[in-house]
Amino acid sequence: MLERVAPFTARQFGRALVMPNLDPPVRTVREALAYRDRILEAVPDGTRFDPKMSIYLTEETALDQIRDASTCEHVLGFKLYPAGATTNSAFGVNRVSAIMEILESMARQSVCLQVHGEVTDPHIDVFDREAVFIDQVLAPVHRELPELKIVLEHITTRQGIEFVRESGANVAGTITPQHLMYNRNEMFRGGIRPHQYCLPVLKREEHRLALLEAATGGDPSFFLGTDSAPHTKNAKENACGCAGVFSAAAAIECYAEVFDSMDRIDRLEGFASHHGADFYRLLRNTEQITLERRPFPIPESIGTDERNDGTGVVPLKAGEAVSWSIQGHV
Repeated sequence: MLERVAPFTARQFGRALVMPNLDPPVRTVREALAYRDRILEAVPDGTRFDPKMSIYLTEETALDQIRDASTCEHVLGFKLYPAGATTNSAFGVNRVSAIMEILESMARQSVCLQVHGEVTDPHIDVFDREAVFIDQVLAPVHRELPELKIVLEHITTRQGIEFVRESGANVAGTITPQHLMYNRNEMFRGGIRPHQYCLPVLKREEHRLALLEAATGGDPSFFLGTDSAPHTKNAKENACGCAGVFSAAAAIECYAEVFDSMDRIDRLEGFASHHGADFYRLLRNTEQITLERRPFPIPESIGTDERNDGTGVVPLKAGEAVSWSIQGHV
């Protein structure tokens, strides 16, 4: 799978923050660097691509891993997955109180916390889990450790946008293309559409509009984060289909279409290339891609072989075309 999908990200991005929820998860700096080496082997020869790594945070994460991460140029932080919240999150955190010493160490050493922001209480409506997580978990952590750098990944709600805006310079948020393009109706258009199912799930239109305004408004607290997740067709299309949207086949093209729809295409560069680098205190990339207003067709499937056995990956907007293309890409 890695060899199949890594070239799509490397085609359009000079670097990417790679999530650690593999099976088994990436729980140490050494494992993160080994994973980085595998990614570099999977991208085409001659491609300049710099994977930045996140490490899976658990209640057993050793404090020396925080120290090692703080001095490693290839590691940008630790990812907090509430246990059971998303793909391969079984090793995640059950009680934030159990990791406060770890978070305090991260704050002291300027190591960033990346967050999947959902509670997992089965009594909480799935559409409310992000808002409840902010109220019950993230906001209290930020009040107790205001110096801790936090990125609320793949924001999906108005409450998430408001939290980032109100929390100061140490808090930022990423937004995916699917949450900018679609509301929750898309999961049920013409029937159940499993390839639109991701976690956090798509939300009401009022939330999508709040995300649109935040992403295209020029606020440096918000930046690109695809949350691209490749799963095979047969894993998505079954009685208990897994969560995840594979957007890497045309991520920057989809973002361009969104910004263009708001008549704010001039702000895409900041969202895609500047805000995230500045928050993580990375040098901005100097190499560029050029987008042109030319239809870009997205394939029905990535890697499906002639037997059509369900092992292909169905990308975001499969079989459709977006209105922007990377210049020179065929």
